[in-house]
Amino acid sequence: MLDDILDYIEHIRDRPVWQPIPDDVRSHFRAALPISPTDLRSVHDEFTRCILPFSTGNVHPGFMGWVHGGGNAVGVLAEMLAAGLNANLGGRDHVPIEVEHQITRWMRQIFGFPESATGLFVTGTSMANLIGVLVARTAALGVSVRHKGLGDSDKHLTAYASAAAHGCITQAMDLCGLGTEALRLIPTNGHHQIDIGALETAIAADREKGLTPFLIVGTAGTVDIGAIDDLAALASTAQREKLWLHVDGAFGAMAILAKDIAPRLAGIERADSLALDFHKWGQVPYDAGFVLVRDGARHRDAFASPASYLRRETRGLAAGSAWPCDFGPDLSRGFRALKTWFTLKVYGTDAIGEVISRTCALARYLESRIAATPELELLAPVQLSIVCFRYRGPDSNRLNADIVIDLQESGIAAPSTTMIGNQFAIRAAIINHRTGAREIDAFLSAVLVFGKARASKFSA
Repeated sequence: MLDDILDYIEHIRDRPVWQPIPDDVRSHFRAALPISPTDLRSVHDEFTRCILPFSTGNVHPGFMGWVHGGGNAVGVLAEMLAAGLNANLGGRDHVPIEVEHQITRWMRQIFGFPESATGLFVTGTSMANLIGVLVARTAALGVSVRHKGLGDSDKHLTAYASAAAHGCITQAMDLCGLGTEALRLIPTNGHHQIDIGALETAIAADREKGLTPFLIVGTAGTVDIGAIDDLAALASTAQREKLWLHVDGAFGAMAILAKDIAPRLAGIERADSLALDFHKWGQVPYDAGFVLVRDGARHRDAFASPASYLRRETRGLAAGSAWPCDFGPDLSRGFRALKTWFTLKVYGTDAIGEVISRTCALARYLESRIAATPELELLAPVQLSIVCFRYRGPDSNRLNADIVIDLQESGIAAPSTTMIGNQFAIRAAIINHRTGAREIDAFLSAVLVFGKARASKFSA
């Protein structure tokens, strides 16, 4: 089984990026609950025939959809080791938690956070952003909000984020009980960054209404085009207004490792909390999200829940307080840190930074190809490694939507889509360390072929 999956990775270019699931394969997963045992070899054969060929495809260098990392073979082996240990990292005194603590120390160093900062592995940045909002809420209202609820406070909290912020920020406001209407989505400037002037005007207007601003969410790599907010300016505004600054760095935070891009993240070291994903540009296999909170005491205040069955001791297996479950909602937690630890140790941060720089260079190469091709039009400035463009032609939005599906079904490339204003965009997110110029060229050639074929049908 291990040989087969490593062969799959090694020879991934021989496969289609993605392919539609045949009806007979889909129906295979409508079978009844197994009561009697089945030979392991037979089950693995079933996996090889019915699961492996029909995955998302983000291991493939031609995958350019959404912002999915490509993983790495070392991470596969680390996952096997972690599964064998079967460690629960909710708490207690064992070395797997020390591995997670070591990565927290490394992240403090990388992002310039103080020794007081605490970190936690989570499923992904959606959860990390929720934790950031919850810690900020508890800091604003006090620990009593956890016991008495929002109704006990006479404060009506408001938060602020860019109109280009990820939807999980809105969801976090919902899940923490503040409601989505308490989030002000601030317009962006010409660089697709949050407009600082409009932000400060909105904060002042809410204060005038008797509301209580408490949180600014900055974005390091917007989900649509990869823009980075002016984090230094946001930090200054947050400091002046005495607001919590949380940075959603799901996509772009790891660019701190790329020497040519890191200066654009200036100010991230002043954040009160930071969310990021190792499973994107860090190339760690899914899932490996992370949250870093500057004030570990406030972090713990938001989540610690003493219970007799979780009694802490100074010796024995129940030692090691504080436990990871004191800093997030999960008591049962897998050993996500191990595959991240292996990846960082085996490859080193310089190599990861070079991969990030190279994917951005490939995006600029794609941008130059688009600029030189009359049939194509760039729809947004290329800021990191996301390129948004369209094929010129009749009924443009429908045309480009069909081109994307044609590309995906061809198995040549798998981009995703977004809207830039009212224009439907082909969105290429170049994240995978395996992607090179030949994949970019194949992708663009296919766009032109499918675009010409589709445009002729629309014109007919």
